[in-house]
Amino acid sequence: MGSGDIPLVLLAAAAALAAAALGGIDAALTRVSRVSVEEFVRQARPGSRKLAQVVADPGRYLALLLLLRIMGEMVAAACVTIIAAGAYGTGFGAVFLGAALATLVSYVLVGVMFRTLGRQHAPTVALAGAGLTVFLARIFGPLPRLLIAFGNAVTPGKGYRDGPFASEAELRDLVDLAEENDVIEPAERDMIASVFELGDTLVREVMVPRPDMVFIEATKSIEQAISLALRGGFSRVPVIGESVDDVVGIAFLKDLVGRERDGGGDAPVEEAMRPPALVPESKPADDLLREMQASRTHMAIVIDEYGGTAGLVTIEDILEEIVGEIVDEYDTALPPVEWLDGHTARVTARLEVEDLAKLFGVDEEDLPGVGEVETVGGLLARALGRVPIPGATASVGGLSLTAERAAGRRNQIGTVVVHRQAAGGDHADAGRDDDGKAGPAGEQPGRDASTQAGGDAGKEKGDERDGQRGQRGQPDHARR
Repeated sequence: MGSGDIPLVLLAAAAALAAAALGGIDAALTRVSRVSVEEFVRQARPGSRKLAQVVADPGRYLALLLLLRIMGEMVAAACVTIIAAGAYGTGFGAVFLGAALATLVSYVLVGVMFRTLGRQHAPTVALAGAGLTVFLARIFGPLPRLLIAFGNAVTPGKGYRDGPFASEAELRDLVDLAEENDVIEPAERDMIASVFELGDTLVREVMVPRPDMVFIEATKSIEQAISLALRGGFSRVPVIGESVDDVVGIAFLKDLVGRERDGGGDAPVEEAMRPPALVPESKPADDLLREMQASRTHMAIVIDEYGGTAGLVTIEDILEEIVGEIVDEYDTALPPVEWLDGHTARVTARLEVEDLAKLFGVDEEDLPGVGEVETVGGLLARALGRVPIPGATASVGGLSLTAERAAGRRNQIGTVVVHRQAAGGDHADAGRDDDGKAGPAGEQPGRDASTQAGGDAGKEKGDERDGQRGQRGQPDHARR
């Protein structure tokens, strides 16, 4: 190497150091959060104003840093190649040697050393480099954005608005890497992944389906609505008109109690209901969550493409897609089977019908509807012809099934008390209420299953009153 190569060596070193410094600033800026920057501004730390300006438009400044870093690496590589060509000739060997040296220096100095330092000391490096970044942006002006626009124009697909940075796939990979390095817990990783997936989740995937809805007719009294809400554990109950497809409002337990306290317990529930929020089942769940937050709505009725009722969705349904099942202080872990005596057992509603038959030594084929349902809860619902609520009882194949308690946020039946009936007892597959009045096992003519489920559940008392008030919280399904 002659004396004439010294300027090239100095230029290569300066270009490599500049590229390394820009790489460190780039790494630091990607590690600093907006919350940290706001705190720096409140503390009036030097460089915080410039840093806030960079964080407000990261695409522009990160694209500039990337462009200048590449330019520095290219200049350093060109200088090294020229020096090698002067020493060893212009053959392939000189080109290979120059490229190898430039790659080694670029990887160690720019890719590893300075970028690692930038990540390790992100706040300090970001504050120190923000002013330089803003100054360079003023010099180069719109050049980075023009290059991004050109890159998007020649790239198939939609391209990137601010350049190829921070795509969802990259963020997912970053989260997976953080979990592998024990930076975050697996549960935290799952929660972050759920946030990404929420945008691809439709309302129909998180709603309470129509067969599981509990509702009350608009003509029922406020007192009956309160009784239904207390027994089912609901704070809001949909109100229907002529059928379940005609949802006319939402009854809030707080409103109902207030009206009853003022002496309006005999008034129809439609006088105390609020207008329902209607949403299509194809609506993205994250959009609905934002709308429900903005409108302070906790329940919405889901409408299918034909205008009928598909189900209902609450804000808790959507949040559960992120954080998992939400339970309250009344939810406890219950054993699948708990024998109360020699003929009676408390079982979970999700117990398989096959296991129930084995427990009580009955033939599974003697249990009506076995081919249609799989769980004890489903068997009870089929026998009743409606959604069971606590206290509902049915006799099925020599076994008496009684819904005992609601569980979970959706207040679905959690446990069922099963009693083996004495020989010669009522083995009919028919539902009855706990006051001894017989109820139909299946659907009544002219009513679909969903309408009957909610309608029967809403008939807490008969239309004709005998002057005696039933206790709330206790089963009292008088029917016409």
